[in-house]
Amino acid sequence: MAVVSKKIPAPDRVAIRRALLSVSDKTGLLDLARELAQRNVQMVSTGGTKKAIAEAGLPVIDVADVTGFPEIMDGRVKTLHPSVHGGLLAVRDDPDHVAAMEANAIEPFDLVVINLYPFEQVVAADSDYPTTIENIDIGGPAMVRASAKNHAYVTIVTDPADYPEVLEMMAENESCSTLEKRKVFAGRAFQRTASYDAMISSYMAEQLSLPPVSRNHATGGSLSLAMRYGENPHQAAGLYLTGEKRPGVATATLLQGKALSYNNINDTDAAYELVSEFDPSKPAVAIIKHANPCGVATGQSLADAYRKAFSCDQTSAFGGIVALNGTLDAEAAEEIVKIFTEVIIAPSVTEEAAAIVAAKKNLRLLTAGTLADPRARGILVKSVAGGFLKQERDNAVVDDLDLKCVTKRQPSEAELADMKFAFRVAKHVKSNAIVYVRDGATVGVGAGQMSRVDSARIAARKAEDAAEALGLAEPLTKGCVVASDAFFPFADGLLSAVEAGAKAVIQPGGSMRDDEVIAAADEHGIAMVFTGVRHFRH
Repeated sequence: MAVVSKKIPAPDRVAIRRALLSVSDKTGLLDLARELAQRNVQMVSTGGTKKAIAEAGLPVIDVADVTGFPEIMDGRVKTLHPSVHGGLLAVRDDPDHVAAMEANAIEPFDLVVINLYPFEQVVAADSDYPTTIENIDIGGPAMVRASAKNHAYVTIVTDPADYPEVLEMMAENESCSTLEKRKVFAGRAFQRTASYDAMISSYMAEQLSLPPVSRNHATGGSLSLAMRYGENPHQAAGLYLTGEKRPGVATATLLQGKALSYNNINDTDAAYELVSEFDPSKPAVAIIKHANPCGVATGQSLADAYRKAFSCDQTSAFGGIVALNGTLDAEAAEEIVKIFTEVIIAPSVTEEAAAIVAAKKNLRLLTAGTLADPRARGILVKSVAGGFLKQERDNAVVDDLDLKCVTKRQPSEAELADMKFAFRVAKHVKSNAIVYVRDGATVGVGAGQMSRVDSARIAARKAEDAAEALGLAEPLTKGCVVASDAFFPFADGLLSAVEAGAKAVIQPGGSMRDDEVIAAADEHGIAMVFTGVRHFRH
């Protein structure tokens, strides 16, 4: 049953006479404490915070002197006491609350400054399980939530970046807080505790291998980059870090260039996820435009792979994102900067390559350290009206699948290698996806169509355009292989690929009309392999 409010109106201004300070991050602490001392604000503090304030020669009261109880259990219990929480939660215009405060000698707190144990940093440092658990703050969130709930009277601050705003408020209001500002700080405080708890929840789920679909789910993150706008100029946007240990654009180092935009980050993530599918011992390059690959290839070198990838769709590659699965060297850099490119991302970069890219001031150059593991577990969350969808990351890898040839003709060794390549790429193409591949390079990509036949035709047309741009007499799809992210529901999609020149097909299988599709393949002498795994991507 819900608690009924007494509907006592909150005052506009509350004089800040007493403050509780307990911070893990000491940034800006002493400057804040000096200002509070100058305004004759009584400061109550704990542990290291109290020590830092006292060593600066400022008056401060130990919380143990307020509670009459010492810190115990290695500091696990120090603020969980009525003398603290009564001072945070008391409704000062409620006669019953005032009587309880007087009866128990409880004094109110007007300002509470708290930041939490550095759980996120401990996780990022790969600390062991007991150390990480010990850095789950209990008293801090309890005080933050209590103060935020009682923002009618209490100003709660959880981030050193907000200290100047607090001092400015006090300077403009004769050492008082305002209700408007208290509400703002309370909202930020609840965001902080929610994010903190979500990161703990994610860590526990990962450590304990909890089921991906559970009764409750929390997603939290800390702002890493505030952007000028989102997908479009009228949309606000920001990049948040969740603490997930997955190499990629969110945690990459920006070596040069403008700040990344929303679309840059989305596309760069798609590019690096794709290129991470390839064995780093074999140079591979992916060029992405609007989250879809417009060219992917392997080669004898990264420069060679880039040239082959670029040949697939030179028009779409303009203004694209380039991802490499090895160290960006000078030769590859020279090739990439020949056209306008938005972003380059690689595990690392040589000094010579960095110098070449530096000539293009606006070109973003990122290093991610290592490739992402395509087999790693993970969670994907997508918002929908009124909720969100949650699923496991698609970590199926074609090399691990039980491939089954279902046609009379078996694929050659070279065709099978290209088929695996094509299916690896199709996993990262928006559905419906059709990918034509020849000699370790895409020659046509059809993405995001309502009909698989249309995707096949678009991919074939792009291959024709590429052949024309290269001055070739015949289409690049002649003698190629084709991959489909999902089964062909009818033979028409397969026949479109055959018409384009494909000689081998890889697809999941599983259609009610598989027999019809297999018969069509046999009729045209096509080799076809079923993977048993679908790669829809929406």
